[in-house]
Amino acid sequence: MKEVRKILLPMPSVSNGEAALTRGYNFARRFGAHLAILHVRTDGRDIAPLAGEGLSGAMVEELMRSAEHESSRHAHDVHTLFERFAAANPDVPLVSRHSANGLPFPSVSFTVLRGVESEIIPSHARLSDFTLVPHPDSGREVSSSETLHAVLFDSGRPVVMAPRTPPVGLIKRVCIGWNGTAESSAALHGALAWAAEAEAVRVLHCEDYQRRGPSAQDVLDYLALHGIEADAVEFPPVDRDVGKGLMAACTDFGADLLAMGAYSHSRLRQLILGGVTRHVLEHADLTVLMSR
Repeated sequence: MKEVRKILLPMPSVSNGEAALTRGYNFARRFGAHLAILHVRTDGRDIAPLAGEGLSGAMVEELMRSAEHESSRHAHDVHTLFERFAAANPDVPLVSRHSANGLPFPSVSFTVLRGVESEIIPSHARLSDFTLVPHPDSGREVSSSETLHAVLFDSGRPVVMAPRTPPVGLIKRVCIGWNGTAESSAALHGALAWAAEAEAVRVLHCEDYQRRGPSAQDVLDYLALHGIEADAVEFPPVDRDVGKGLMAACTDFGADLLAMGAYSHSRLRQLILGGVTRHVLEHADLTVLMSR
């Protein structure tokens, strides 16, 4: 089975950052992996083109100063939070990201780059085993989180959403949301590292959620080939909502991790009409692995 060696943790701000760092350090220890923490600072010069949109030079300069101040504040706050965690977890050594050829495992690095977050994060995610993101409900619409969606749609790698509050202990009970799609297949593969060491694994499926493709029983057979024993449970929608039903089934199982495909329907349709992915993003209180 594929080993986990590099975990990317982008931290745009300190919002829900403590829970993400807690989960990231846990993962680094569990897998003997390198945790690469990345903060992307906004470049105020990116605002300069607004001068061509009817804004005066003075207005653009003021916007650039304001953006630089905000960027500096976020960078300082994130670094302070990281330093506190690093001091409290000396068993995970801090290394330079440039020492990749001789990294100790587990280890952690902290890097600050300037640029466009939605471009830089997916680029780094492509050479990570998965990307861990803080829960994106920090005062804005969850389903429009730029970092999470940039990784989902532009990295080719799984994204793991940390819970809102710092988790306690390791992941022991894994749920796999299955609907037969390529997206759920990618999530299944991404979850193998956790499922292989879990105390219990359950495949969750629903008639209203199923698409054309392999059945839940086929998934059990596939997991068995990997030496993973699991059961399959069909869950009902709650209030005619499959997302609610999926979350309720995870709660009944006492799951620590849910793995699922993301946006089997188009993202636009889910934003307008709602959908399983959107419901999970907005309401999940456990660690969630999503793949496209």
